Amino acid sequence: MAISGYYVGLLLVGLVPVIFFGTDPASAFTTLGVVIAIWLIIGLIDFALAAAPRLLSVERELPDRVRLGEPVASTLLLTNLGTRTLNGVVRDAWEPSAGSGRMRETVRIPAGERRAVQRTLRPWRRGDRRSEMVVVRSWGPLRLVARQATLRSPGRVRILPPFNSRRHLPSRVARLRELDGATTLQVRGQGTEFDSLRDYVRGDDVRSIDWRATARRIGENAAGKTGLVVRTWRPERDRRVIILIDTGRTAAARIDDETRLDTAIESALLLAALATRAGDRVDLIAYDRRVRARVQGATGPALLSKIVDGMANVEPELIETDWSAVPGLVRGITTHRALVVLLTTADHGGASRALLESLPELTRHHLVMVASVADPDAVRATTELDDRDAVYRAAAAERSLLDASRVRRALTRFGADAISAPPLELPPRVADRYLELKRAGRL
Repeated sequence: MAISGYYVGLLLVGLVPVIFFGTDPASAFTTLGVVIAIWLIIGLIDFALAAAPRLLSVERELPDRVRLGEPVASTLLLTNLGTRTLNGVVRDAWEPSAGSGRMRETVRIPAGERRAVQRTLRPWRRGDRRSEMVVVRSWGPLRLVARQATLRSPGRVRILPPFNSRRHLPSRVARLRELDGATTLQVRGQGTEFDSLRDYVRGDDVRSIDWRATARRIGENAAGKTGLVVRTWRPERDRRVIILIDTGRTAAARIDDETRLDTAIESALLLAALATRAGDRVDLIAYDRRVRARVQGATGPALLSKIVDGMANVEPELIETDWSAVPGLVRGITTHRALVVLLTTADHGGASRALLESLPELTRHHLVMVASVADPDAVRATTELDDRDAVYRAAAAERSLLDASRVRRALTRFGADAISAPPLELPPRVADRYLELKRAGRL
């Protein structure tokens, strides 16, 4: 039951003459009681004439999943199963991060008819956004008193990572095609696949000369073919790329209005999309002290779909990551040489000690890349020396940059490739480094 302000206001107006102009206290109290009783009877009549909200049938129409940043069309289908017209207000109780804005809608539903209440949600966080209840308030004909009921109508829409770094994919795929022989560019390197034989031209690496093929051509002297023959190579396919996303406490830090974890997801999506185009097998693990998400065995378009779906509800955990278990996780995926990409935070010696201790076991068997997010505010702070507080901030920022540089040098000494870049630059940097490894024949 709900009482309108209009009802309370009219009751107070009716009491004013009794209170201020009543001369006899006994008669004043009697009149006061009569006025209150009359208004209570009027309220009860209005309440009784209101349509029963529990006779309202609620159905939802929602998309199953959308990407973060896209609007979500939410529709409530309300069917009046009663015998009276329902005049009231409907409130769809979405959680705040669903971005529903004003959630109250005025409705008028005649008996036996259906009305649609549409809302546009603008979620600002990924993950499952839910609404469990719908609150219906049905007013009487005088709009003094209303019946109210909470109807259970669960709804869920999964907000996927946005994959904004998708715009970098076409240019990287074009470079990949060059490496893969779609253009005249051919590369040679240890561990790459043989592609074809061709005539030697000035500038070719002499180590690519195929002496047996050259001898055979010389033996065909009658045909006038006496030139050298060289081998051309193309990057190997069916390599293994293992992406490990650190979901520990450092992943919760916000850099440029997004968490480190969100940047890591963007980097993983771009790298996975590029690697699967190259014919490599991609596996992904989100880990801190236990596995939060795992994607294995997927290829092609299904790979990205599984990654965004698996990472949608993963949030940073405020615990230290157990790096000692990471080599075992990688061995559980493959015992062959692979590219292991660690998307983590490597900018402080103390926090990175466990990572550095586990690296030798990884680099002994695999090619390891460590990618971390750099804070552009720290770089800007080193140049701002306007006052004493700014000087202290600049000194602290300079110290943090030096710590990060020392950690990167330590990673390099242990045999890992260290990459650090601001959030918008890290995904393409990781993809570029993958292409460089392909070009050099290291993958």
